[in-house]
Order: sequence, then structure tokens, then C-alpha cells
Amino acid sequence: MNRIASAAAVTAAAAVLLVVPAGPANAAQDTRCMQAGIAALKDAGAFSQVARSGLPIATAVALGVTPRAGTDVSALPDTLSLSVILADHRAGDQSLFIYPWC
Repeated sequence: MNRIASAAAVTAAAAVLLVVPAGPANAAQDTRCMQAGIAALKDAGAFSQVARSGLPIATAVALGVTPRAGTDVSALPDTLSLSVILADHRAGDQSLFIYPWC
């Protein structure tokens, strides 16, 4: 049951992230942010593991990621899939988290 709730939370988070349109000027910046996030995961030696199993929020915080004001972290699963993380990087100012490399 907990697994179903987690899957639903990830799906909801991804849906919120994908609904936010990025304008043409922001699209390149948001793509650069996503690429910088991939590089940060690779530098930390975590990219392969995150691609396979997702990224625990605690690990993201250890890398310097902070929840954006208004983000209810308790409503998210403890581990976010790579696709959700990448979508959040592309969401710009509408992202759930603030990434120090963006």
C-alpha cells in the first residue's frame, strides 16, 4: 500500500512539473540547469545509482539542494526517480527544489 502511495505522489509531482510551460527564453536556461544537475550527480559518483534506483531527498540535500518555499517535502516520496528530478530541473522558478548549480 505504501508503495502505491509513493508511486501516486511521484506521478502527481511529475504531472505538476510537466504542466508548467517554460518559455523559449527559459527553455535553454532550464536545459542548462538539467545538464548541470546530471554533471553534479556524475561528480558525486551517484548518476548510475540514481538512474537505477532514484535519488533519496536526504542525498539531494547533502549535495546542497534545498526545498523551494512552499514545497511540502513530506508529501513527496523519500526517493525521487531520475525522470522527476530532471523534470524539476527544467521547471525553472516553478521547481520544487533550488539547485545550487543552476
